[in-house]
Amino acid sequence: MATELDAQPGTEPAGKLMAATISRDAGFLLAKLHAAGSVLNNRALAGFDLKERSYSVLALANSGLEPTQREMAEFLSLDPSQIVALIDELEKRGLVLRAPGKQDRRAKIVSATAEGAAVFRQAEAAARAAEAAALAGLSEAEVAALKTLLRKALWGSAD
Repeated sequence: MATELDAQPGTEPAGKLMAATISRDAGFLLAKLHAAGSVLNNRALAGFDLKERSYSVLALANSGLEPTQREMAEFLSLDPSQIVALIDELEKRGLVLRAPGKQDRRAKIVSATAEGAAVFRQAEAAARAAEAAALAGLSEAEVAALKTLLRKALWGSAD
């Protein structure tokens, strides 16, 4: 027996629920957009044997900013043990390396290997396509404005 949860794409049962006040709540909207975007991202990244979190670590390792494990954990809002597990996985695949910090040798700097850089370039293209699909209802200018506002809300600056 079919239920309204079995509705076809494009005929979401949530349509009438958009009238609820929660549909104007920024936190709810951000969470809903993130959930939809995560599905698209993880599908796009699957061909590289990556998920959003491991892709995020690989992206930071490729940034040229020499992030430490602790900085990555703070920036990605993850527990340090989660970062260690993600880096362990990427390191086993030969995509990243850990090295002692220049200022504090106890701190571990994470950088991409040549193979990690190559995988990242390809995965980044797939992630950009997934982002475009998630934001397809917005114009290019609206996407740019959205990113500017999100950066400002998060860090107080759009830079």
